[in-house]
Amino acid sequence: MAECIFCKIARGEIPSKKVFENDQVIVFHDIKPVAPVHVLIVPKKHVSDLLSLEQDANGPAIAWTLFQAAAEAAGKLGVDKKGFRLINNCGEDGGQTVDHIHLHLIGGKPLGEGLI
Repeated sequence: MAECIFCKIARGEIPSKKVFENDQVIVFHDIKPVAPVHVLIVPKKHVSDLLSLEQDANGPAIAWTLFQAAAEAAGKLGVDKKGFRLINNCGEDGGQTVDHIHLHLIGGKPLGEGLI
């Protein structure tokens, strides 16, 4: 999707504070962080949401790439030892505000048992 904000970030058309990038995924700092560490893990290929992955022939590979990138980013951000949270918002009721699958990696402080 040419007009998708995450697609534009992945193509370098919109600047971001990158943590990690490869041919398949980009990880960058969230502009409205909810914790000291809050980054977004976004595949460069446009997929609308988690449920759309099963309709994509590369869905399993995309999902695996997101988790690999999360582990890489956690190490780079120094939250791999004490812990972090991964969140995927799916659909309107799930709080998804950008129609492009992505994970939130949140950490850098004790998060407790609640969702955020």
